[in-house]
Amino acid sequence: LAVVVASILQDRPSLALGNVIGSSISNILGAFSLGLLFHPGRVIFDRSARVYSAFLFLITTSFTVIALTKTMGRAAGGIFIGVFAIYLVSIGYAIYKGVLDAPESSDSDDSDDDEGGEGQDADAQHDHPPAEISPLLPNNASGGCPGHSRKHTLFYHIAQLILGFIKLSLSGYVLSHSAGSIADAFNLSGTVLGITILSFATTLPEKFVAIISGARGHGSIVIVSTAGSNVFLLTLCLGITFVAGNPQGLADSVIPFELLVTWASSALLLPIVFLGSGRWVGAALLLSYIAFIVLQFTIYRR
Repeated sequence: LAVVVASILQDRPSLALGNVIGSSISNILGAFSLGLLFHPGRVIFDRSARVYSAFLFLITTSFTVIALTKTMGRAAGGIFIGVFAIYLVSIGYAIYKGVLDAPESSDSDDSDDDEGGEGQDADAQHDHPPAEISPLLPNNASGGCPGHSRKHTLFYHIAQLILGFIKLSLSGYVLSHSAGSIADAFNLSGTVLGITILSFATTLPEKFVAIISGARGHGSIVIVSTAGSNVFLLTLCLGITFVAGNPQGLADSVIPFELLVTWASSALLLPIVFLGSGRWVGAALLLSYIAFIVLQFTIYRR
């Protein structure tokens, strides 16, 4: 989002649109594929993953139709921003329902465990009375000093939040400005550079999350990170780009090939999530991403 806003402020809406398209492709063909490659076995996804992958496919299809018909504008941007708001509400409702559906016996079980643990500790103390070489205060055994622990104030956390936002904004400005300068130096369109280099850089966190989660066998985290990031890109970020950018300029900045790859990557995600997947699928997706990057700098360079 910081890169998109910074690109728009620098009057480079095509760079912002290219970053959105390229990041959505990179998240599936690049990050999601790495998660499958590093997963120790076959990945089976749950029902929630299927729902959100289907929702992502619906959003991607809507964007593809709008882009192909060249109806990008403030109306479409407002709709995408509204869809993002609905998406947030749905997530909040799901989390709320999850809290309500939590088993009520968990607290009693914990209390029973605590009582049992206290009883065992008491028995252990009776069996092993304190000696000169044994610590009298249990807290000192772990080396902790609860009385001297520092607790940060609310003002500290607010200041850290503001500082982090400033750093993120500055990094987004630097990335977008550098990408635009490189595009001008090599006579490349901002869309091409946004789809390739800029999107690869901005999706590095998703790639690291996919690798770590896949290696630990958490396939659900891999798909949640991919689908959630793409929904965010194709709703809020895309909506802001449509509202702030020139509709005709945005329509002329993308080609059908890029839109087709965006839609196809989302379409491929559906059977993978519904049927499960293995490492060979991740390898195929990653090779497809490399081929896409090569084609962008060769055949579809502009």
